[in-house]
Amino acid sequence: MPTPSTPTNMTMTTTSPRTSHMLRPTMLLSAAMLPLLAACDRAPAAEQDVAARAPAVSVNVATVTSDTRATAVTATGTFGSRDEIPLAFKIGGIVARVLVDEGATVQRGQLLASLDLREINAAVDKAQVGFDKAQRDQARVQRLAADSVATLVQLQDATSALEAARSDLVTAKVNREYATIVAPEGGIVLQRLVTAGSNVSAGTPIIQLGGSRRGRVLRVGLPDRDALRVQLGDAATVHFDALPSRTFTGRVQMLGRSADPRTGTYAVEITVNGADALPSGLVGSVAIATRGDAKVATRGETASASVSVDALLEADRDSATVYTVAPASGASGDMIAQPQRVRVTGVTGDRALVEGLAPDTRIVTRGAAYVTPGARVRIVTADTLDAALKANVAKRTAVLP
Repeated sequence: MPTPSTPTNMTMTTTSPRTSHMLRPTMLLSAAMLPLLAACDRAPAAEQDVAARAPAVSVNVATVTSDTRATAVTATGTFGSRDEIPLAFKIGGIVARVLVDEGATVQRGQLLASLDLREINAAVDKAQVGFDKAQRDQARVQRLAADSVATLVQLQDATSALEAARSDLVTAKVNREYATIVAPEGGIVLQRLVTAGSNVSAGTPIIQLGGSRRGRVLRVGLPDRDALRVQLGDAATVHFDALPSRTFTGRVQMLGRSADPRTGTYAVEITVNGADALPSGLVGSVAIATRGDAKVATRGETASASVSVDALLEADRDSATVYTVAPASGASGDMIAQPQRVRVTGVTGDRALVEGLAPDTRIVTRGAAYVTPGARVRIVTADTLDAALKANVAKRTAVLP
């Protein structure tokens, strides 16, 4: 009789060859793929070798520098008084006089506008009569109470009526006081919104006053990325479109701590030196030198740098590719170009602010579109490059049918 282990041994004997037979094609397939994988790994290196053996490409290069000008935060805003005060009447009525026009300089306490006071004076007179009557009634009840003719309750009611009449008189006088508008501080009239004869309600703005007590500023709005880089006291350079030949200096005086719900930007105020005589409403551009980025640049670390937009390739959202150059081996004098991804933080005119380049890095500017990874490049001047491009265009035109 066979032992219980015999069937088990037979099963193992018949299964092992089948398993080995099934694995053999897989092993052969893997072995066949190894050369293909190795070829794929060698492809980039082969492409760079081909690029290195190709003729050198003529390009212009620029050296990356990091300084306060390169890392400046730029924005556009409006120049005006730091305090712009809308002035209005406390009560409604007919406007009798508006004594100032737009652009007028006013002093603190100066009368600017007034309502027709006939109805208001009548209300004051009525309150005065009511107060006088309540005062007489309270005095009479007080005498009667002293003779035990009037009760304590009657005396208390008369006293309460007197206090209410006094309050009505005070209210009427306050309304008459605010039926005129006087300048709360010295400044300039920015807007005259109402003319004499208009019927206005309480709180309707009549005059917009630009106060001079806290000076005048340039107001700009910064996106969150730039607002986090700016600090109080940062130096700024201001230019106005109306005065292109003049440059003004200033400093950051106020930083908003919450974003405007309409624009999503943070309010920043910059004082402008020597601009007191300029009118309000001028549009100006400002460049704020951020001290934090300047410290990074002085330590030799990677910071924002200003480069030509011609150097940017393959832009995707806030990133792009630039080509850096390094000397090639040998005594040919050519350079080797290699791509590097950078982060674009802003564009002003034909200059772009980028992060990710170390100071003193040399990058390809004009001619970057014709460069491939590992290609040899020859640095030429702008005039030489222009001549070469014109000759190349002429050659291509000559061979066209």
